[in-house]
Amino acid sequence: MSVTIEGKRATFAGIDTYYYEEGQGESVLFIHGSGPGVSAWANWRLVLPRFAENYHVIAPDLAGFGQTEKLEEGAYGMDVWVDQLSGLIEAKGLEKINIVGNSLGGAIALHLAKRKPELLNKIVLMGTAGVPFEITEGLDKVWGYTPSYDNMAELIDIFSYDDKFKKDSDLIELRYQGTLDKENQDAFASMFPAPRQEQVDKLALSDEELQGIKHPVLALHGREDQVIPAENSWKAFQAIPNAEMHLFSKCGHWIQIEKTDEFCKQVEVFLEEE
Repeated sequence: MSVTIEGKRATFAGIDTYYYEEGQGESVLFIHGSGPGVSAWANWRLVLPRFAENYHVIAPDLAGFGQTEKLEEGAYGMDVWVDQLSGLIEAKGLEKINIVGNSLGGAIALHLAKRKPELLNKIVLMGTAGVPFEITEGLDKVWGYTPSYDNMAELIDIFSYDDKFKKDSDLIELRYQGTLDKENQDAFASMFPAPRQEQVDKLALSDEELQGIKHPVLALHGREDQVIPAENSWKAFQAIPNAEMHLFSKCGHWIQIEKTDEFCKQVEVFLEEE
């Protein structure tokens, strides 16, 4: 890709936030998920340069993740993340921003749509949380991760469908190294404590709340997702009045990595629709 994206720092809703911003045109906010060692760049590095060619893209590290400020134990949750992102949108003076939310990021996008509907235009949910579901063994392992190379290799196996990712030692090492920062470890350990079903429930909107979301929504999911069940996107599709849905076969939780071109095409077509 020809586009180079440099990281920036600014304070939004009182949170010292590290984020990426590039491009011109319609604005798209990319919200990463909740995996160990995750950051905006780790989640979106393959797609941000492509979208920055035609859109104004912003991808922040959420509070507690990546290079963004770490908070006191017990301070993390939907209120903090929604305030941080709505603060970003408002500080940038952006009107009717589009959102692409992965997993936890999808849940945050839905809560933003409920609490601050005037800020949003279109929403893309990818392997989304934010609806009621029984926690999977995969998600329990993701949230219960303790740093080791072998544990990260197990998570890469859970996250992906394609063997080339499961056996990619460079990818495993990259994500493993991202979990070794002590501040990040402590923050991650405090976010989703056991019993973890309670953490899933805290992220969920009711059917009535989902039905109140009037924005155009595209729900994308990997059929073989072991972390967040594909039924979640079906639930969102059924409840949200202006929703569309697409399932990717032979794909796990990382659509943007395993199906990069197909993911980008789906999102681009959706954003361009009148």
